[in-house]
Amino acid sequence: MSIKVGDKAPDFTLVTKSAEGPQLVKLSDLIGKSNIVLLFVPMAFTGVCTTEFCEISAGIKDYEDLDAKVLGISGDNPFAQAAWAEKEGITIPLLSDYEHAVAKAYGVAYEQFLPEANLIMGGVAKRSAFVIDKNGVVQYAEVQDHPKDLPDFNAVKATLGAL
Repeated sequence: MSIKVGDKAPDFTLVTKSAEGPQLVKLSDLIGKSNIVLLFVPMAFTGVCTTEFCEISAGIKDYEDLDAKVLGISGDNPFAQAAWAEKEGITIPLLSDYEHAVAKAYGVAYEQFLPEANLIMGGVAKRSAFVIDKNGVVQYAEVQDHPKDLPDFNAVKATLGAL
């Protein structure tokens, strides 16, 4: 069952690769500083995930103007994420949920990713968007069952604008 509007956002600590090397990012350290947009994607270097994060990176000022920090989460290791970000010009922080624990905590993990293609990778994150307010409460939640379907970013921005 995925996290719903009104739920307290589950805390997590994940790794990101920055210019200074691997860094830990703890959600509870960010709560209260700005609103947060968590974007889960299935995996790095895929077409739709690349398009999504490149478009978010290009329009990051829209989110900053709405007092929001955007974080991307996938099950890829932080070194693969860093290579992907560098290759594609992705500028949002990418957090590695390598063990898929956060995708499971948010209720967005596939039991079997793309079973019609006989892929048996369990735990891969469904493409999802969550807006978390400065109190750590989820104000917007959208989980896509098909990996090619993008979240409604106009609704994400409208939620941020109402906070």
